[in-house]
Parts: sequence; structure tokens; C-alpha cells
Amino acid sequence: MSAEIATVPESTRLSLCTIGDLILDVVVLPDRPLAPDADTPATIRFAAGGQAANVAAWASALGACSRLICKRGSDVSSELAAAELARYGVEICGPVVEGRGGVVASIRDVLGRRTMVSDRGAASLLQRSELDPSWVRSCDVLHVSGYCLLQEPMAEAAIHAAALARRVTVDLASAHDIEIVGARRFSERLRALGPDLAFATEAERAAVPDFDATWVIKLGARGARFPEGLYPARPVAAVDTTGAGDALAAGYLVGGPELAVQAAARSVGLIGAMPSAPRLG
Repeated sequence: MSAEIATVPESTRLSLCTIGDLILDVVVLPDRPLAPDADTPATIRFAAGGQAANVAAWASALGACSRLICKRGSDVSSELAAAELARYGVEICGPVVEGRGGVVASIRDVLGRRTMVSDRGAASLLQRSELDPSWVRSCDVLHVSGYCLLQEPMAEAAIHAAALARRVTVDLASAHDIEIVGARRFSERLRALGPDLAFATEAERAAVPDFDATWVIKLGARGARFPEGLYPARPVAAVDTTGAGDALAAGYLVGGPELAVQAAARSVGLIGAMPSAPRLG
């Protein structure tokens, strides 16, 4: 696949605000299966991450004006993640507090399956009182990370932000996390959020059977099912699938299904969840 990807014209530039985590991603791609009490050669990369941060970065790279609302720590991991995200022109809003930020280790096995180990740190502690309404009201779309809805006080903060927004979209948390919280409680929070559009994998959609919405269903290597119909994935040699769904969500919000599948294809050819350059194209 070409390194180039379409971007939207300046005259139709979307103003996107996301809310969720800004964490430091540690992506580990071992050369062979991990062995106990042994050293395994691997490709390891550090980058900014978190579902909301990924969407904001990809949207900015695709031509949108992007903002991330988050709570972050004061440690080295937080500083690294914030500096990396700023490279993409994403405005970061929200409190910085003493303590550790979030870190996620994403480990891919030789079959391409991923296991993630998460420490959200200060990210999950964003409170309603820490939101400035102007952060949301000045944007066209508020995109909510489903991980906001897993626990309080962040769920209340996200629902309050949604009440201030012109349009609300959400990308669900993993089916496993929804199961831990409980489908009923998670669905109640989704209904309180009131999204105009929801992104989910098939498993995530099945985890909230009682929640009705307009859906974008992410099908991995098979593409995605949009309100406009089924779009197959672009043929590409996958290197790392981390963040591909976030790239797809950003592409759809910025430019519709075609840009969504382009962005997802570009993402799986890269290591980590961020675009390869601050501005694509």
C-alpha cells in the first residue's frame, strides 16, 4: 500500500474533541514465542496511546482540528505521552496531577494475537468539576472512549460532557471489560451518554444487546459495516493491529467509509497505534 492517504480539504475541516485516556503505549512484538526464565528478542516501541488519544491523533493527521480531554499524571510516562501527542497538533485539555500516568503494555504473539496489560493511573480519575464547557461546545463532535464508562467518576464526567456537545459518538470498551462492569450498568451509561453513533467490534456489540444505536461494526481483516454498507478491508501486510479500530473511527468521522478503511489499512502497516507522521498525504 502507498504511504500516502487522503486528507480532507481545509474548507471542510472537522473540529473533533475526544474524551478519555492519554497513556504511554509499550508495544512488544516478540520474534518468537516467549519462554519462561529466558530472554526473547523483540521489537519494542514506546508511543502515546489510549483510545481517545489515538482517535484524536489520527483525526488530526487526516485533516481535522483535534482536542483531547483527559486527566494525566506528572511522571515521566505522562510527559512522554503528552509530548508525543502534541507532535500531531492535538490540543490537550484537562488537569495534570501529582502521581503516575497510565501505561499499557501490548504484547503480540507469533500468531498475531494481542494481550494487553493496563495501568490507567490518573487517567480514570477525571471528574465532572474538572471539565471546562468551552472545550466541548467549541467542537463539532465529541467522541467518547468507552473506557470512560467503566467506572466513576469518569463516567459521570463523560456523560456531562456529552450533554454539552452538538454531536456525540462513542467507541465501546472491550467485551471483556463490559462483562466485568456488567452489561446492564454499561448500557445504562451508554443511554445516559446518548450517542448519535457507536463504534464496536462484533463481540462488543453483542455485549450490550439491549442498547440501540446507529452502529459502525469493526470486522478486523474483513473490513467494517457502516451505515452506508459493508466496506472490505484494504489488502495490506499487517505488522501490528494495535489502534487500527481507532484509525478507522477517526477516518469515518473525518471523511466517511472510504477514508476509514484507508486509515485502518495504513495503521496495521505500522508499529503502535499512532500515525507515522503528524500529517498524512
